[in-house]
Amino acid sequence: MTSNEEAIAARIKELRESIAYHNHRYYDLDQPEITDAEYDALVQELMRLEEQYPQFKSTESVINQVGGQVNPAMGVVSFSPPVLSLNNVHNADELHEFYNRVGQMLAEDTPKFTCELKIDGLSVVIRYHEGQLVQAATRGDGLSGEDVTQNVRMIRSIPQILHQPVSFEIRGEVYMPRSAFMALNAKREEEGQSVFANPRNAAAGSLRQLDPAVTASRELSAFFYQIRQWTQDSQFSSQITTQHQALEFLRTVGLPVEPHFAYCESFDEIMDYVQKWDSKRQTLDYDTDGLVIKLDDLSKQAILGETQKAPRWAVAYKFPPEEVLTEVLAIEISVGRTGVLTPTAILKPVHVAGTTVSRASLHNEDIIRERDVRVGDFVFIRKAGEIIPEVVRVEKTLRPPHTVPFEFPKTCPACGSDVVRLPGEAAYRCTGGMACPAQLREALIHFASRDAMDIEGMGEKTVDLLLNAGLIKRVDDIYRLKEEDLLKLPRFGKLSAKKLAQSIEQSKSRSLSRLIFALGMRYVGQRVASLLASHFGTMERLEAATYEDLLAIPDVGERIADSVVTFLSQPLNKEVIANLKSLGLKMIDDTISGDQDGSQKVLSGQSIVVTGSFVQMPRKNLEAWIAQLGGKVASSVSSRTAMVIAGDKPGSKLEKAKELQVPILSEQEFYERMANLGIRYSQ
Repeated sequence: MTSNEEAIAARIKELRESIAYHNHRYYDLDQPEITDAEYDALVQELMRLEEQYPQFKSTESVINQVGGQVNPAMGVVSFSPPVLSLNNVHNADELHEFYNRVGQMLAEDTPKFTCELKIDGLSVVIRYHEGQLVQAATRGDGLSGEDVTQNVRMIRSIPQILHQPVSFEIRGEVYMPRSAFMALNAKREEEGQSVFANPRNAAAGSLRQLDPAVTASRELSAFFYQIRQWTQDSQFSSQITTQHQALEFLRTVGLPVEPHFAYCESFDEIMDYVQKWDSKRQTLDYDTDGLVIKLDDLSKQAILGETQKAPRWAVAYKFPPEEVLTEVLAIEISVGRTGVLTPTAILKPVHVAGTTVSRASLHNEDIIRERDVRVGDFVFIRKAGEIIPEVVRVEKTLRPPHTVPFEFPKTCPACGSDVVRLPGEAAYRCTGGMACPAQLREALIHFASRDAMDIEGMGEKTVDLLLNAGLIKRVDDIYRLKEEDLLKLPRFGKLSAKKLAQSIEQSKSRSLSRLIFALGMRYVGQRVASLLASHFGTMERLEAATYEDLLAIPDVGERIADSVVTFLSQPLNKEVIANLKSLGLKMIDDTISGDQDGSQKVLSGQSIVVTGSFVQMPRKNLEAWIAQLGGKVASSVSSRTAMVIAGDKPGSKLEKAKELQVPILSEQEFYERMANLGIRYSQ
């Protein structure tokens, strides 16, 4: 072997190891370290070298592998035929080469294609039998994937039952909308947790959970784009002969389909589609990392077949990422509602992906140290998920000689209190609590926000005016404000003061769950607040709840229970809640209708097992109602189980109940028993 061949062999080995490493980061850990474009460049280089030097080519090369490893703890689903990936093209010339190649293989001058937006999410394969969802799996390595059936059932946009009794296996993409991604990352950052790099990783991390409750708590959605196979004879299968017909059929039976697909009869029409969505994709609420161009005729797809990794009849056109170089003018530290210190890079304004950017999140100290971002550096920025500006990397060849590593503050920049980093957290927190003006400000803004107490007219600017005037020093002071107080504020006239005073008064009637959410306990979002309100019924009972009482509620774990008990035991918080009660705020849950002293807790102390699927309401709603009535929803049947409520296909729990002679009720029998006690379900 010549010295040149040795160098080539070494480079090929290096590329294979690098690609394998980044595959693991992307598919298995959902924590990529490089952009798609950088990854594609590595693959393209490896493919080029393997073609030029076939003696080093391997059938087991990493470029022939699909997806990542399967987590056996989730259960394994095998695929036949395999679930393939797609070959990528990156410009018009490569796309035209693909178009011509397909035409040559089919001996056609103008083959017809269907063009679709390529959703940047997690690929799933779902099976329906006679119109009912029976199995869902991730793509995995293409030969087998992880069983995520229970998690997929938590995604509202994926129907459990179709409009037609079809039996088929379909493929789609689970994704997280951009708006949901921003809200999730903001919440995680506020709670001191690591943030997701982009919506794709957030979706993957949310779906690949051992606990379906975590998936249910994330706002996931899905689009479907392929009928992989019909699993039994169907009148529909012979009627669907093209890809665009398949998409229309999926939509007809009730499955979500990305609506912007197009049937193209020429290469010019394909390029029109490419150019249109290269700019317009930024208007969507979901990420697209490219387009998929598929031969429309399904019978001709079968003729062309596939390689070990990808079909010959389709290709992915990847949009180029937009990264822009700019200067870091400063690094600012802001303090959030729960005391988290968040660093932000202040940038020389620059145009990125359609907007002018002057600030970019640095998330936490670890990110700053890992990327070695310094004031005065020139950095490349992009929009994560094309939404949130972030610093990608430092261009160290342009670093001025006077720069120094950034030192995270040891005291709060807003109040001077010590900052601490708790074990297992990525963020530092101010220890000043409500004595910290920054935390107080954020707490007031959150309390008045639309999803909390919804006090119209009390946004950030009004909160700043009230704080600067010394009119409020904590949350309950809001309800002591009078019109004459508001008239003292700049830009407040008679009408605006009256409107805000009325809005404050109206907010007193907001539900208990809204109030619990508004108080701003760590880890208590809207869903958990609703669970706490329906389970305990009154603020008084919630305040008296023990750590064990909270853990007895489905979907409430140790972290939430500890946070609630800690918050409600602090003297200042207890005083604020007592004052809110005396000022007239609602302290009783809306679902306790006609019985506000809680005598409707007819299932108090009873351990109840719910098994199977239900018709009149979703299972999770039934379990929440049982908890509201005082019952404890258990996951297994024992001699202490008071009753088992059995729906359709109840499984082994029903047999265990029969063996232990535990009372078994059908869904309807349980509702009738509650009705005889004068209790009916109220959402």
